[in-house]
Amino acid sequence: MTGTQPTFNSLKLHPNLLKGIKELGFTRPTPIQGDAIPPALEGRDLLACAMTGSGKTAAFLLPILHRLMEKPRGTTRALVVTPTRELAAQILQVLEELAVHTPITGAAVFGGVGMGPQEHAFRSGVDVLIATPGRLLDHLKSPYAKLDKIEILVLDEADRMLDMGFLPDIKRIISKVPPKRQTLFFSATMPGPIGALAREMLDKPATINLERKSAPAVGITQAIYPVAADLKSALLTELLKRGIMQQALVFTRTKHRANRVAEFLIKKGIKAERIHGNRSQAQRTQALAGFKDGTYTVLVATDIAARGIDVDQLEHVVNFDVPMVPEDYIHRVGRTARAEATGDAFTFVSPEEEGELSAIERAVGKRLPRVTLPDFDYKARSQEKLEVPLAERIAQIRAKKAEDRQRAKAKLERKESGSRGGSSSSRGPSTRSSSSTSGSSRPAAPAARGEAPARGEGGSRGADDQKRRRRGGRGRSGGGSGSGPYSG
Repeated sequence: MTGTQPTFNSLKLHPNLLKGIKELGFTRPTPIQGDAIPPALEGRDLLACAMTGSGKTAAFLLPILHRLMEKPRGTTRALVVTPTRELAAQILQVLEELAVHTPITGAAVFGGVGMGPQEHAFRSGVDVLIATPGRLLDHLKSPYAKLDKIEILVLDEADRMLDMGFLPDIKRIISKVPPKRQTLFFSATMPGPIGALAREMLDKPATINLERKSAPAVGITQAIYPVAADLKSALLTELLKRGIMQQALVFTRTKHRANRVAEFLIKKGIKAERIHGNRSQAQRTQALAGFKDGTYTVLVATDIAARGIDVDQLEHVVNFDVPMVPEDYIHRVGRTARAEATGDAFTFVSPEEEGELSAIERAVGKRLPRVTLPDFDYKARSQEKLEVPLAERIAQIRAKKAEDRQRAKAKLERKESGSRGGSSSSRGPSTRSSSSTSGSSRPAAPAARGEAPARGEGGSRGADDQKRRRRGGRGRSGGGSGSGPYSG
């Protein structure tokens, strides 16, 4: 868009939307909003390359709300597909804030929570559905879930969905919505498969920022802290205790490391929590809420959360581990300096991570400044291990398996000893019973059906069955069915 900077009033949005925007304290559109809203209001398809933290959520929500304002209620007409639970919840929150003076309703559909309220949203026909691909497809297996009235489809963070393997799911979802629709396509980067998908989906789209090279937001101050891998935890602790960072979102490479970093900080008296894919939805929600309200000074996260955490006035993001690809770096640091604010992004770089750092510097087009913390002992020997070395982990696993085998062997020997002792006392009655039934051994059969092989004794089921047949009906007195509790 050229010429003077637009205002929200000049974008010709519905007065009730303008009222909500004013109450939220927004004074003027961000560049992506100024560029995207006019063609979207006209009903055109849109292909936008928008960096995280640029205000793109409102860039697609405001046109949706405006266009649905005068429509009858009770029909879902807009679908937003997004990669993560946190991002879906965040989009719903923004929608509710913008639509506060309108009758428009919305619902988030994602995994980790019950499907009942989500089913109700389908059946009642909320105006806007915001969904992750997997849970949406789960619902679409049921007759109550229909997308045949969708008029506006939004793909948000399309490149992240590609990274997470959702491309086949996206194509299945597209097949469920009407071909005649408006499609708004947002992606922070535009790799080949995403460009191909956009060409399939879009009809003569308005394009925004496609020539722009992916880069962190202008307001982010970036710094590199060279440090040995085993001193990263100590360096993080020192930055916090010296007050250089009041609050920080810390990204690690793995879920295991996120757990260990959070535990390390808690031991040092720092209020910390973690958020990653192995945490339940309730735990993730609680952790994020606690970080937002100041209960936790540090939130340790994996990349799954890099595009779903939106915290007002977050001043510091720390890359505890250097991300493997530059795009992840851009999305991580984009959690700060959101909506044209300012913030700091610190990256801890060990000698082993210099290659990844070089790739990031090539992507952002400059060498990032190196910083050392005064009076920090960079030559100290760490007493804390965040990760057990691979060879040591393998040795521990083997030792555990050997211990399990030994325990199973001892259990089997005890069972055989008990079986031999019991069979001599029970053989007499069993023989008499057999002679009275013309040699039949049928009384033993129900016991064999009713018992299950002991855990940890795989490979010996045939021998166990023979021992159970020898024991006959022992252990079955009391008339129970012998089926055991259902373990699902």
